[in-house]
Amino acid sequence: MERDKALKLLRSVKNGEISPEAALSAFTEAPFTELGFAKPDNHRALRKGVPEVIFGQGKTPEQIRGIVAAMKETGARDILITRLDDAKASALDDIPGLEYFETPRIGVVDRVKDKPLKGSVCVVCAGTSDLPVAEEAAVTAEVLGSRVTKVYDAGVSGIHRLLAHLPELDEARAIVAAAGMEGALPSVIGGLVSCPVIAVPTSVGYGASFGGVSALLSMLNSCAAGVSVVNIDNGFGAGYLAHIINMTNGLP
Repeated sequence: MERDKALKLLRSVKNGEISPEAALSAFTEAPFTELGFAKPDNHRALRKGVPEVIFGQGKTPEQIRGIVAAMKETGARDILITRLDDAKASALDDIPGLEYFETPRIGVVDRVKDKPLKGSVCVVCAGTSDLPVAEEAAVTAEVLGSRVTKVYDAGVSGIHRLLAHLPELDEARAIVAAAGMEGALPSVIGGLVSCPVIAVPTSVGYGASFGGVSALLSMLNSCAAGVSVVNIDNGFGAGYLAHIINMTNGLP
């Protein structure tokens, strides 16, 4: 159940239009849909403000299609499908309202495009090779309702490229910093800004980067205060968290 519907239901109780018992039944009836292979959470948007997000990796197109159909039946919109590769996206192109973002491998079903974007999230990546992870964060935050600014290819090997974007960094309520190699970018940004920095280690780098483990450990050991870290290549998690911070940090 969407929050707007829940509020309308509660107002109906207040105005005497329906009984408290009927409202309770609407809140508790069918909190999930049983599909056998999945149980889409129909109350995720009510609890979190965002519908359940579908992790596409490892799921068949038929399974994804079934979950999307079940969610649409409950009125869900802005349905995110993460880790959706090109082949699966092509197999799902019959889903009405599906928009596919190739670089971050994200699908969005029934996107609310006229939704006003709020606040300011800045997504920064160290190099062009980090773009898929950075774009996953950016698309996630924007679809959820945050205004997003992007600063790409601004790693520490040419720090003047980052410093040229200090105004964008200073205006942000939350910053996502994606970097591979030694993962130094979030620490540098953390020493320059007052808002929270969400560090995303990427699996970009040569042998001793260990598929992003080196960047992960560097970020976990950051000397800059206010830096938190998500998992390797988890642009979605970073974008989601940045959106939450953005929406709870001084917005009217």
